[in-house]
Amino acid sequence: MSFWDFRRGPARTRLLVDYARSKGFSPARLLEGSGLALTQLDDPNAELLAAQELRVISNLLKLTGAPDQLGIELGLRHRFSAYGVWGFGLISSATMRDALTLALRFIPLTFAFTLISYHEEGNLGVLTFGEPDLGRDLTRFLVEGDMAGAAVLLSEIAGPDFRIERLTFRAEPNRTNPRRGKARGVFGATPQYGAKMNSLSFDLAYLDRRLPQANPITATMCEQMCAELIERRRARSGTSTIVRQYLSVPGSSLPDLAAMARIINVSERTLKRRLKEEGTSFRTLLMESRRAVAEELLKDRQLSMADIALRLGFSDSSTFSQAFKRWHGVAPNVYRKAVQRAVPVTRT
Repeated sequence: MSFWDFRRGPARTRLLVDYARSKGFSPARLLEGSGLALTQLDDPNAELLAAQELRVISNLLKLTGAPDQLGIELGLRHRFSAYGVWGFGLISSATMRDALTLALRFIPLTFAFTLISYHEEGNLGVLTFGEPDLGRDLTRFLVEGDMAGAAVLLSEIAGPDFRIERLTFRAEPNRTNPRRGKARGVFGATPQYGAKMNSLSFDLAYLDRRLPQANPITATMCEQMCAELIERRRARSGTSTIVRQYLSVPGSSLPDLAAMARIINVSERTLKRRLKEEGTSFRTLLMESRRAVAEELLKDRQLSMADIALRLGFSDSSTFSQAFKRWHGVAPNVYRKAVQRAVPVTRT
């Protein structure tokens, strides 16, 4: 199961339809092949499959010719209210740190197709956006859209003085129409293309400031409602599916059993029982997730083995290396070199 493969609300797809209509394309053409009816996009309780939204996005790119920075243009249209109770929970949090914690905890309630994680570098807080394994134009659209949406959300949460200090994209700029100025105007920082990661960085000083729209009652209510929404999905999809979704979207580190139980609002005993009934265990799911996330993190050459071990919840890089060799038959540094050279990995 891919990290982006979770059900989502209709708000972004509605936005895509409205944009296409403004360009002269009918809703029917945009929804073609998705199995969606226009009326579903106006139902606040509707849930779309990720594959359905991807089909709509693919149709949009085909109809418009995938113009440069279309993802940024549409990402800018995502205001916090489009995210429903998740967005209201962020903007009513006490501090940016609280908002980030809530955001990463309930990422499956968003429209994200990128693997969003957070870490700190010196005096900067860094949000990274791992790319989904999709086609070039589709991937670029999704990365730009998620990053632009995050930039808008950060500004709405922190207030008008918020600024992004550093902006990086893995993709190269469009050589025929680079339009760097548009990205700079959107994000407030000069974009660096061809970078090791897609990222937005901001001053850590913002993290502990009291937010201008902080409201503890609203924040608590929204957090409870987010937990209830996740529980409804669990009832439909199964506990193991929900746990996999959370384990595939790490923040600073992967949660342990106790933390996961708190996240989905059940006791540890209940969580273990439900997973056993579904033929698996938290330990098995954690190992699967560690393996998948390790493969993604090893692609980032700026991360040391110690950094990766920490994010995956290992005590040190040696323990991580031993586990990785059990999974793949080769040491992580050998795997990293093979991936960078784009050659098959051979077990030793």
